[in-house]
Amino acid sequence: MTRTSHDDAGALPRPYLLFLGDVTVPGYAKTAFGLRDWAPEACIGEWRLPGCTVGTGLPQCDPAQAVAAGARALVIGVATPAGRIPEAWLPSLVAALAAGLDLVSGMHTRLSDIPALREAAERFGRRLHDIRVPPRGLPVATGRKRSGRRLLTVGTDCALGKKYAALALAAAFRERGLDAHLRATGQTGILIAGQGIPMDAVVADFAAGAAELLSPDAADGHWDVIEGQGSLFHPAYAGVTLGLLHGSQPDVFVVCHAHGRTHMLGYEDYPMPSIEAVVEATLLLGRRTNPAIRCAGVSLNTGVLPASAAGEACESLARTLGLPVADPMRRDVTGFDRLVDACLD
Repeated sequence: MTRTSHDDAGALPRPYLLFLGDVTVPGYAKTAFGLRDWAPEACIGEWRLPGCTVGTGLPQCDPAQAVAAGARALVIGVATPAGRIPEAWLPSLVAALAAGLDLVSGMHTRLSDIPALREAAERFGRRLHDIRVPPRGLPVATGRKRSGRRLLTVGTDCALGKKYAALALAAAFRERGLDAHLRATGQTGILIAGQGIPMDAVVADFAAGAAELLSPDAADGHWDVIEGQGSLFHPAYAGVTLGLLHGSQPDVFVVCHAHGRTHMLGYEDYPMPSIEAVVEATLLLGRRTNPAIRCAGVSLNTGVLPASAAGEACESLARTLGLPVADPMRRDVTGFDRLVDACLD
């Protein structure tokens, strides 16, 4: 049994069985959805426990069936509040080890710290891979201006598309012949990209330094597209957002928002901030380390709308804000190229 950090995430055993546990809130299954959408070749199927009401659309199978189909590891595809692994899941996770699967997790609770899983891994000769482990020896931020270009996705809330927007923009930049890399900052992004730093596992004093390390000096034409985390307006996670903003020193940011969401996910006493407020706050705080920071536009998650209404929703918001607005998952109907153009201006 070994512990795997972001440094060797590319060596994770693929393909995966995606574990959805007993989740009932789609937003908490973002790891499973992210792998389905951005690394489909690595996904054999999904495993849902009784009471689970969320699905990825992948074939349903238990660990034995997944192993027979070629799976080598079970990935916990759920991000629970506080990143804890519920005790009720442990028998199922042990069963996956017994069936011949490694376990991969991006939770705050480390697999290797749970005696029942550690003992089962040793008994069945399997490995436990913890992704949410920051590198050792992270520096304190210097604030020094670095060469190269940087784009950061920022959010009005958690779990609404910052990772998807960053992946789509990095891919679009490369399609235009630019040298661009995704810089992953969360467990799902790290699983997709094969490397990165789990920002919400970094000690607060070193968060901005970690962001500097993640996006180092680069050639003038190089773009680092940095996956955002949290929201400056989130009552629990604003700290990681601010550290990432200061350390990444973005030249450009794109605001990510979910159409129709009225309250912060899991915090019903907190209404969503306006996009205008997020732009204003990001400019104010971002200018501390990059006075030239600017907002290129908005990535609007229109997943609650039929495709026929997505384009009008983006156009309406664009008229209100005076900025390009597009859904990167519905590129053809929402004017995604206009958002890309604005990022590169």
